[in-house]
Amino acid sequence: MALTMEDLLAKQEIADVIHRYARGIDRIDMDLVRSCYHPDAYDDHGSMKGNVDEFIAGAEQFLPKFVATMHFMGNMLIDLDGDVARAETYAVAYHREQLADGCGRDDIWGIRYVDRFEKRDGNWLIAYRVVAQEWRRVDPVPAGRVRGGGPGMWGTRDGNDAIDWVLDARGPAAG
Repeated sequence: MALTMEDLLAKQEIADVIHRYARGIDRIDMDLVRSCYHPDAYDDHGSMKGNVDEFIAGAEQFLPKFVATMHFMGNMLIDLDGDVARAETYAVAYHREQLADGCGRDDIWGIRYVDRFEKRDGNWLIAYRVVAQEWRRVDPVPAGRVRGGGPGMWGTRDGNDAIDWVLDARGPAAG
């Protein structure tokens, strides 16, 4: 069956929501995370389950214990059925923790986001999400390698990350 232009646009809108969610979580931008869900959505992250407000409250408590997180979205399959869609997204979620002794650990999860999207008022958003866990690995990080210390810019989670200001950035004037 051939995809219509409307189908392609719907799939792109859904993919954009999934990627926007990852950015919101990794930058701890809960307004961005909230924008991915319908107001009455349900999220089952295993230890954090509940409506979107409960999920966001849990994430706000959970995420700051890590000095950085990074979600890599992989295979994405989106099945459309009118104004409802099923989406399955493979992901690897990295969580960097800094311990009191200056060492750290990486808690890495192989997961799948299994979502029901609904199109309401012209917007495709998550109505129901389940995070299916596939594997987990925890690796030690030696002292001095937890975060920073190298050349270049390090990501932040305080609204001052490069993604927050790059549109206003200007290079040196040519002369």
